Amino acid sequence: MIKEVDFLVPELQSMKAYPDALYYKGNLSLLQRPKISIVGTRHPISYTKLFTQLLARKLSVAGVCIVSGGAQGVDAIAHQGAGFSNTIMVAGTGLDIRYPALHAKMIESIENEGLVLSQFEAGKPSTKWNFPKRNELVVALGDALIVTQADPKSGSMHSVEFALKMNKPIYVLPHRLGESEGTSMLLAKGLATPLYDIDAFVMKLGLNTFTCNDEFLAYCSNQPLYHEAVEKFANKVFEYECLGKITIDNGRIKCT
Repeated sequence: MIKEVDFLVPELQSMKAYPDALYYKGNLSLLQRPKISIVGTRHPISYTKLFTQLLARKLSVAGVCIVSGGAQGVDAIAHQGAGFSNTIMVAGTGLDIRYPALHAKMIESIENEGLVLSQFEAGKPSTKWNFPKRNELVVALGDALIVTQADPKSGSMHSVEFALKMNKPIYVLPHRLGESEGTSMLLAKGLATPLYDIDAFVMKLGLNTFTCNDEFLAYCSNQPLYHEAVEKFANKVFEYECLGKITIDNGRIKCT
């Protein structure tokens, strides 16, 4: 069911004009979480795919909600990397339309587990005029903007313009010469900060302080026995150990 947000969202006051209406499907409590926006090209290279997913996942584990626009490429990878229960998708259509159709199942999962927002009433189709408004909303919601790959004349670079007007920090993945010329231009002009170390980035922002919202990490804070943790959280133990969030010491789990 499509509902309308009936309270002020403080982050959206940074927009040129606060939305006349804001519709949603899903879990509105995600708006109360620390949020970072991730955007980028619809045609990412393998390097971008890998590190977009890793970045979204590690931020999510640290308690950050990932915001993006549901498009093909980087947007979808960011949503998937974050996990559907920890992501906000901003739509460029009315919420009775799951666009792009290629991502209909993903969008339905976000509706059921996360949050989908739109400034457009039901029945509003996709038009080229919708997407700048969507992009502005994506940027406004995040505490920072991350662009993992972009061409100089792309929608992602329009998102950068919104971020600059809103005084949002902008971060980019470093690329080789000839790749992602839009983000390379931002670095050359000193308008963005490169992400050379994802773990250091998460810690620098102090996002590890939000891990108290993570049930598994809260459990691990009591240094449980390894075999007991595996019985309760089998998949989490392996995942979090790989992410460097926990260590195994003398048969007990410790948070790092």
